[in-house]
Amino acid sequence: MSDAVALGLRANAGQFGLLVVLNGIVGALAGLERSVLPLVGEGEFGIDSTAAVLVFIAAFGLAKASANLAAGRLADRVGRRNLLILGWMLALPVGPLLAVAPGWWLVVVANLLLGAAQGLAWSMTVVMKIDLAGPTRRGLALGLNESFGYGGVAVAAFVTGALAATFTPLTVVWVGALALSLTGGIVTAVAVRDTGAHVAHEDRHAEPTPRAGRVLMSCEQAGFVNNLNDALAWGLAPLYLAAHGASVREIAVVAALYPAVWGVCQLGTGWLSDVAGRKPLIVAGMLVQAAALVLLVAGGGRVPAALVASAALGVGTALVYPTLIAAVSDAVAPRQRAGAVGRYRFWRDLGLVAGALTSGLVADGLGDGAAIGVVATITAASGIIVAKTSFRPARGLAHI
Repeated sequence: MSDAVALGLRANAGQFGLLVVLNGIVGALAGLERSVLPLVGEGEFGIDSTAAVLVFIAAFGLAKASANLAAGRLADRVGRRNLLILGWMLALPVGPLLAVAPGWWLVVVANLLLGAAQGLAWSMTVVMKIDLAGPTRRGLALGLNESFGYGGVAVAAFVTGALAATFTPLTVVWVGALALSLTGGIVTAVAVRDTGAHVAHEDRHAEPTPRAGRVLMSCEQAGFVNNLNDALAWGLAPLYLAAHGASVREIAVVAALYPAVWGVCQLGTGWLSDVAGRKPLIVAGMLVQAAALVLLVAGGGRVPAALVASAALGVGTALVYPTLIAAVSDAVAPRQRAGAVGRYRFWRDLGLVAGALTSGLVADGLGDGAAIGVVATITAASGIIVAKTSFRPARGLAHI
């Protein structure tokens, strides 16, 4: 009996395209907070400690990391589509909670839910697209996925910042969160199909997988550090710019430029990793990120320098982000993929927790510039670790 499914982007264009769009909505949910929520903590809730303000990012990162790990372990048992629907259900209360928040503590609780929702929804859109694409275009598939996801982050960050100059910032965030979670949940329930059969198909024809523990650990530490500096860009950079006189609109542009460049560039970097290999792109991306953070400090909080640094950080992250997930997927058998990707995303998103706490505490003690410098040093060291790790070429299929 012949297989009822086929691998490849062309063979699965409809479902693949739908999942790409859905990931744009998932990204927009996170992007709603990027330009204004740190300022809300200081302005509307009177929080005078940077570390206390950035607790919401730590809560988000911890919940997302835990949900990533759970999603990877449950994907084959519960089903990818079911976990994606659960992710949207967890996102639904976020908007109402932000709407009625009497204090910063409820904003933190809402971000625990948002992080869990993101962990399930983004993990499943990633894994399902890998399932559909097969091994030969894995980097391209992940580049498209992450491009639309972080394009959604960028658009939402810019729109939220622009509207916050006219409307109450927290109102803009909660209305957007409710609208996006409703849309994503309805579209998923109506149109998305599970990809378990594609995994079984690939597993029957896949080549044997060598042991790749060092590659996985190298990817996990790089992902951790990548999100450590992402937490800084999300939480500390707006406060750093505001302290040097930037307006809300200027901060919104800087906050949106980073994920916009990150998103657009991934259209090319994912494909490039299929052609040039994973390791060169990861090493280059970590070093470019480190240089961007140094430039942010050297610019002294001036908006032109911050714009250049934001764009450079986006380029560096685009080189790294889809490539790391592709490298993890290359290193394991198809049946192990959901678990390996979930574990990688667990460690990667713990970096949000570490980044929020590290940058907040160092900023409170030594100043914002010192916090950015510490994270830049850690990022460069991470790239060197990857450079010293031996990566195997991407695996193909014995036959299809």
